[in-house]
Amino acid sequence: MQTLKKGSKKLLNAWAFYDWANSVYSLVIASSVFPLYYQALFSSAGIEYITIFGGTIRSTPLITYTTAIAFIFISLLIPILSGIADFVGNKKVFMKFFCYLGAFSCMGLYFFNLENILTSLLFYFLALIGFWCSWIFYNSYLPDVAYPEQQDKLSAKGFSLGYIGSVLLLLFNLAMIMFPENFGLGDDGASKMKAMQISFISVGIWWLLFSQYTFYYLPKGNITNNKVTWHILFDGYRELKSVYRSLSGNRVLKRYLYAFFVYSMAVQTVMLVATYFGEQEINWGNDNQKTIGLISSILIIQLVAIIGAQLTSKASSKFGNLPTLIVINGIWAVICVAAFFMTTPLQFYITAGFVGMVMGGIQALSRSTYSKFLPNTKDTASYFSFYDVSEKIGIVIGMLIYGFIDQFTGSMRNSIVFLMLFFITGAILLARVPNK
Repeated sequence: MQTLKKGSKKLLNAWAFYDWANSVYSLVIASSVFPLYYQALFSSAGIEYITIFGGTIRSTPLITYTTAIAFIFISLLIPILSGIADFVGNKKVFMKFFCYLGAFSCMGLYFFNLENILTSLLFYFLALIGFWCSWIFYNSYLPDVAYPEQQDKLSAKGFSLGYIGSVLLLLFNLAMIMFPENFGLGDDGASKMKAMQISFISVGIWWLLFSQYTFYYLPKGNITNNKVTWHILFDGYRELKSVYRSLSGNRVLKRYLYAFFVYSMAVQTVMLVATYFGEQEINWGNDNQKTIGLISSILIIQLVAIIGAQLTSKASSKFGNLPTLIVINGIWAVICVAAFFMTTPLQFYITAGFVGMVMGGIQALSRSTYSKFLPNTKDTASYFSFYDVSEKIGIVIGMLIYGFIDQFTGSMRNSIVFLMLFFITGAILLARVPNK
């Protein structure tokens, strides 16, 4: 295989195609089918609490805490991985390992049940680890494969491909869940549950299959002859410290990271809890309408996000990255206020459309803006690990704040509207970034 030149069309397409491969996890597992399957397990068993480690806990806090612990683990793991990747100069090996870990763990969710809850949660935990750790190395390739003037458009293209691919698989899974008899699964409640389990296997297969195109063309990295020793295991933490110190001489990057930390905390929290919010706070009528309604809402978000990512890319080229991000944060703040008053499915659908318009845009533009602000360096994994550690710590803080307010006030609506403050603060901090 020939080595493709930086900026070449084939290399850019291969990089972006990994979004097509792995975004099915974030849509089917994180956002739609798995949350519905998880809640249905407790509903069908007629229980709200489960015993674990000698104590009892409600279903929602259990999955929320498992998610938070996974992100804490990722935050600790990222510096070690990035240190090794930069030292040996082969990011692709690590990206492939976590891709395969995540894909096979998704398949393992087929066996998720309440009788073996610890093993079941381990599959969920490892799938989350695999997705985010492979995503970290994927992101770090952006400045390696594309020139600065290509990065906004390429980042948006990646997210758009991810939305299209994940929607196609979700539509197939939705058809299987709603009409299991047409797939030879029967026509009762157990058949719908079986269809959901099969959808987890489909995610793993899709992820494994389509990632091969990306792996075939991506360069290995800046290959060195260095050998891994115990000493370099913690080089990543030293590199993070070095990156942090370098921020003192890079006011643009430093201020941007402060802003990103604040608003991404809210963005990721909303994305992780949206299905649970809709499941509990919206009056759907019955369980069947609820399933169709929630998955339809997620489909709306994904389809509109394709348009949103492209519009954001065009807006950033005309008005600049920072002004565009400020406006998007303002729209997010309005969405949080609107969510507080939502009660009907129609209101939820309309809000989902607005979420989709700004969800893809803020993710794609945040990634490419950070890439543009980086200094000239070959060790891009270190800078992107710092970026990702910031994001993951933000997710943990956001989830804990969200859960605390929900528990303290007894309403998820209060938690959602509180997130508005993070978007407003994020917009203010973005306005303080020198606009180069």
